[in-house]
Formats: sequence, structure tokens, C-alpha cells
Amino acid sequence: MATDGSDIGINTRLAHSGNKPLDYFGFVNPPVVHASTVLYPDAATMASRNQKYTYGTRGTPTMDALTLAVDALEGSAGTIAVPSGLAAVTIPLLTFASAGDHLLIVDSVYHPTRNFADTMLKRLGVEIEYYDPRIGAGISSLIKPNTKVVLTESPGSNTYEVQDIPAIAKAAHAANAIVMMDNTWATPLYFKPLDYGVDISIHAATKYPAGHSDVLLGLVSANEACWKKLYEGFCTLGCCSGPDDVYQTLRGLRTMGVRLEHHQRSALEIARWLEGQPGVAQVLHPALESHPDHALWKRDFCGSSGVFSIVLNGGGQKQQHAFLDALTIFGLGYSWGGYESLAVPVFLGDRTIAKGSYSGPLIRLQIGLEDVEDLKADIQRGLKAAAEA
Repeated sequence: MATDGSDIGINTRLAHSGNKPLDYFGFVNPPVVHASTVLYPDAATMASRNQKYTYGTRGTPTMDALTLAVDALEGSAGTIAVPSGLAAVTIPLLTFASAGDHLLIVDSVYHPTRNFADTMLKRLGVEIEYYDPRIGAGISSLIKPNTKVVLTESPGSNTYEVQDIPAIAKAAHAANAIVMMDNTWATPLYFKPLDYGVDISIHAATKYPAGHSDVLLGLVSANEACWKKLYEGFCTLGCCSGPDDVYQTLRGLRTMGVRLEHHQRSALEIARWLEGQPGVAQVLHPALESHPDHALWKRDFCGSSGVFSIVLNGGGQKQQHAFLDALTIFGLGYSWGGYESLAVPVFLGDRTIAKGSYSGPLIRLQIGLEDVEDLKADIQRGLKAAAEA
């Protein structure tokens, strides 16, 4: 019943990858294994650790069901599941970066990643440098002899710049640096990083894979060259996920394809509508023809998700807050990828390069699964309040 073959459609793969029901007496869903201790049949096996499962932190049938399903999507040699999206960033960075190394990070990166780099990694002796998300092949001018990792995120958090990932990967690999990518926005359904030269693909599975705003989980997938070291780092740090969270993420993964189609369709309709609304100076969505990186997005991506930002036409925090406080359907809360629509103010004050030149305050919208007309009416309430503030 289950297959990881490449000759099947994406929703079929999502429905059937990862576990084989007949391995578990025919039950469609895998067992939720709560495990710490794993028993060995004899001392010789224990000494050699020559069995599939050795301890709960190193893998269980529940974790395998999820990670094998993700491998089928990513085309990866292996995947680890960790307790949060931020952990999915920090664990590979701690694994591959050492004191004295130089690390290049895109300036439009997820803020908690920046905070981790600027605090803990710097304290551990790693040199941090941020680069323009639109640098492309020009990143070669920033690479030093001690550059070990280039961290990408495309589209960028909150402002949605699209990076030329193949060009960056080519330049990094020429200098023997590895490339990591936070691909949470697109998921492997709409962009497969390893096919474009990325070595390690990172996802906050809290978002679209889990999909219901009730699970914290991160996923990290590696190619053959990096998988062994990533897995060793994972085991060394002991940062594993609980079986119930792993199971709920796998359950969410089964419907991610149909949910993403709805998110994409609704978000694009609302984004196009917003381009014509008074009070909106700009819509930052790479699938729109008006976006400066649209051609690059169209070249590499096969879809878009439900998260984008708008720029209000003038004003400041007062107008931004008035917009947010007028909303009745959109919730004010962080994260995204769940069934509900959300809105948050965007802060760009921590950036050093990709500050942009915007005519007003920015607001990030997560378009959920509600009816589009209801969401439009809610946004109009926000725009009216901002205009009157």
C-alpha cells in the first residue's frame, strides 16, 4: 500500500509515504511509540548496538514514519525531527559551524535565527556576516577561506525577497562551504531545495505540515554528503521530539497538499485584490507579477503558500495598530500555516542590509482556510481604521 516511488502524484505520496500498514497488522496509521529504554536480546547485541532501535532519543517507529515520508518529499538521504522550527535551525548550525568559522546568513532571515547567530554562535567564536538576499552569484565576493556555511531563506521572512539558490549554491560549493535553506514558506511541495544545490533543508513543521496550530516541531533533511554528520549532531545534542507531536505532524502531512492548494488560491486572490485597494501602497507576494523577484520565483517554484505582507500607504505605528485592532476574523498571533488567518506587525529594525524603502508600515497576513469574501471584509475594516487613525 505504501510507496515512496517517484512515479506517483504528490497527494498520493503524502497519503501513503512513510509507513506500511501491513508492518503493523494492517492498521492504517503507525503506532505512537512512547519510548526511552529499548531492550536488547543479549549482551553481544547490546555491546555492538546491532539492532534497529537502541534508545528513544535515536529514533522510534513513530519518528521513522514521519521522517521517511519527508525523505520521500525532499529526495533526502535522511531527516531528523526536533522540538521546534527554531531547533531545526540551531541544530544543523551547531553541528556544522565551529569556533573560527565564518557563517554567511541572508539578511531577511527569520528573526529568532538572527538572534541565535548574534548571541550564542558569536559567543562560541563563530564569525557572522549578513548578506543581501538578492546577491545571487555575487555572494562569491563575500566568501572567505574560513566560510563553512551559507544560510539561505527564500522567500525571505516578512518581505519575501526570492534568492537565486542555484547561483548561491554553486558559489558556496566552489569554496567547499555547505548551503542550508529555511524552506518553511514553500514546503517541499512547491520548492525542493536539494534539487537546486542545497545540502540541508530546514522546515518549521509547526506550520504547514502540522497545520492546526497545536504542535511545535521542526524537520531537517540532508543530502548524502551531509546526512551522517547531521544525524551525529542530532544524537549528540539529544534534542528529539515527543512521539505525540511527531504523530500529529504526520497526520497533518497527509492533508498538507489539499490545504496548501486552498491557502495558495485564497492568498493569491486576496493579494491581487489588495493591489487595487486604497490605503495599500504595495503587496509583497512573489507570485504577483508586480513583485521584483517574480521571474525568479516563477523559474524555481511551482506554487506559493498563504503568507505575504502588505505595505500601508503612509503612516506609522499608529496606523499599523489601528489596522490590526480593527480585525475581527484575523487573529493577532505569531506563527502561521494553521487553518486560521493571522496578522502581525512587521519590524525591520534588526536588519543591516535588506531594510527596503517602504512608504508605510508593514503588516504580515497569514491567509487561512476561511471564506475569501469574509477575509476581504475584515481587511477592509482594518484599512478603514488605518485611514481614520
